[in-house]
Amino acid sequence: MGLSEAIALTLPGQANTVAPPSAQEPAQSVAPSAPITPSAPTTSAPAKEDGKAAERSLPDIAALMNDVETNQRAAEAIEKDYLYRSLVTEQRLDSRGGLKKTETMEYEVFWANGVPVGRLVKKDGRELSPDEQKKENERIDKDSEKAKERRQKADKEGKESDARGHDLMTASRALELGSFTNPRRVQLNGRDTIVADYAGDPKAKTRNRFEEVVRDMMGTVWVDEQDHVLVKAEGHFVNNFKIGGGLVANIQKGTNFSMEQRKVNGEVWLPARFEGQGSARALLFLGFNGHIEAVESDYRKFKATSTIVPVESSVEPEAIPK
Repeated sequence: MGLSEAIALTLPGQANTVAPPSAQEPAQSVAPSAPITPSAPTTSAPAKEDGKAAERSLPDIAALMNDVETNQRAAEAIEKDYLYRSLVTEQRLDSRGGLKKTETMEYEVFWANGVPVGRLVKKDGRELSPDEQKKENERIDKDSEKAKERRQKADKEGKESDARGHDLMTASRALELGSFTNPRRVQLNGRDTIVADYAGDPKAKTRNRFEEVVRDMMGTVWVDEQDHVLVKAEGHFVNNFKIGGGLVANIQKGTNFSMEQRKVNGEVWLPARFEGQGSARALLFLGFNGHIEAVESDYRKFKATSTIVPVESSVEPEAIPK
């Protein structure tokens, strides 16, 4: 699984799913220039409320979350010009809760044919063999085609969907399934950030099983006050959740996650880190039993000339507590 697929679990109002890519984009054959990796994330002190900032009135949370959704959709046009690396480390547990296996996978994440995808390039530090590369490319092409078919079907039915054709959780709908409370202003990585807690309403009526997941979720979101984008989210599931007797989806109560984004090149916020603990599986889009962490780096931008240029990250994510 790739990191951005896991981000599909982030709190409502933010649709940012990525799945494994089509390997036939011209850019893939271009050798990148020497990568410029952003400096290592600095571990900042816990976010504290700033006295002067606290004196200012807080924005309306409902309006703010709608802005977050609008800006996320608008950002996709910019995101399509970028690619980056995602290093995923998974510690799998056995039936007794002991460490069974540790696995690392490195993905190259970018957009291809209008679909956000992630191509596996290394497994446990080893480059893929020619046969493995072929299978990966075939898997990517097949998955991307299915994504486009789902999106086309959703469009015909008049349903809102994300770039991969999956159900889209809008900010307005999230507010109907739960509420954002306890808004406050904090300094996060030197920027004013609005923080709010989210709790689903167990009495809210849902339209599909995905909404049931959102309704049973609790967590906290951090929104950059200047850019109105989600920069951090933490959450956990308050109930066990199964679809198809657990064959389609199975999330254990208490499973928790955290994600962060960073501002790249002064123009777009991209995934920076994801961490999950517990047990969750949803077909091919997400799966872990134990602990999983994904760290993004090596952000690069495609130009019209098909060259790749390094970019700078202006905001580093906070270290996620273990």
